[in-house]
Amino acid sequence: MFVALIETISSKKSGKGKRPGKGGNRFWKSVGLGFKTPREAIEGTYIDKKCPFTGDVSIRGRILADVLSISYRYEKRHSNIPAHISPCFRVKEGDHVTVGQCRPLSKTVRFNVLKVIPAGSSGGGKKAFTGI
Repeated sequence: MFVALIETISSKKSGKGKRPGKGGNRFWKSVGLGFKTPREAIEGTYIDKKCPFTGDVSIRGRILADVLSISYRYEKRHSNIPAHISPCFRVKEGDHVTVGQCRPLSKTVRFNVLKVIPAGSSGGGKKAFTGI
């Protein structure tokens, strides 16, 4: 039992690789849970201490992919979830994102963006009218 636990904990990848053109080391890690580390996080030059791939933030708790209507017992007051977007993502309005819960990053932000699906892709978004 402990062997399986140690293997799953050690399966998270991290590394220090050469930055392209700079010749230095860049720290990056895999957040696990089936999410891939973006190439921009591995090869990029940005510095973000709140990024789950290059900073000191671990993902634990809830993983939210879309607006879910699970329970109608309580009246829904808020539909927006404040989340930190790492510079390794290019996000536009209408994109579908997957967010993961982390430690509090500020007064209201407790989530980090883990994956972005562009609005025009076949990720289950609305179909646009293409004409005749």
